[in-house]
Amino acid sequence: MNDDLAALSARIDRTNELLQRMLAEVAKTPSTHAIFVDAGYLYAAAGRLVAGTEDRRAFDLDAEGLIDALIDKARTIFADSRLLRVYWYDGARRRIHTAEQQTIAELPDVKVRLGNLNANNQQKGVDSLIRSDLESLARHRAISDAALLGGDEDLVSAVEAAQGYGARVHLWGIEAPEGRNQAEPLLWEVDSQRTLDLDFFKPYVSRRTAAAYEANAGRPTREDVRFVGAQIAAKWLAARGRDTLGELLHGHPYLPGSVDQDLLVEAEGLLQYSLRGQADLRRALRDGFWEHLRAQF
Repeated sequence: MNDDLAALSARIDRTNELLQRMLAEVAKTPSTHAIFVDAGYLYAAAGRLVAGTEDRRAFDLDAEGLIDALIDKARTIFADSRLLRVYWYDGARRRIHTAEQQTIAELPDVKVRLGNLNANNQQKGVDSLIRSDLESLARHRAISDAALLGGDEDLVSAVEAAQGYGARVHLWGIEAPEGRNQAEPLLWEVDSQRTLDLDFFKPYVSRRTAAAYEANAGRPTREDVRFVGAQIAAKWLAARGRDTLGELLHGHPYLPGSVDQDLLVEAEGLLQYSLRGQADLRRALRDGFWEHLRAQF
């Protein structure tokens, strides 16, 4: 009996020793935080606050400077924590990076995640990307704290998912000239709230001149034209069938003159903009047309 008690006591001591080592190791592991930015919310709220408009074409955003400022803000709040990275969520036609998004993606410690952008310039799939990342990082104990810059009620499920794995979610908002720009259910769900004011954003948002805005508003972007090219390709394929697709692809990257002319005329009608003499946009139009057809072959 005494031998059994001694053996049991030894096992208990061994278990306690292992637990103490584990707790000591956990105590040495630094806390980690990440910043999650809903760019749609950021552009709309910061543009309205500083430039008086939510139209992205009407103002410039110094994304690199702003991201550095967000990192510095997080560093002061999570003083004993290290940054994992900044996640930047935005929409793009067919999830193809714009030039601005590509520049942001090349910044250190920044991960750009793209949802889709429909014909009405509405973001689709961004909230689900945020939820997926928040939940995955929390589940794998990659972060202890998440700073979420956003305001959509659809983000509530993302917050709940991360909290379910023990992460704390801190909601950052942008000062609203009138009322609120964040959903109340989201405010209720998070662990803390913080509002970034006009002075915080002023150095990074500047309104474009009227001439620059009008020029930018009148001329479609390459992404807009590529999207129209893909739309026309879908209509072309539906009207002519897959049997004619092989013949057209055989001549890639050149389009028969009649097809190229029809593509140009239809695109100008959809865009309400002349592409004559716009070599870069004509190339973007053909690229969008070819990309859609090649994806169906």
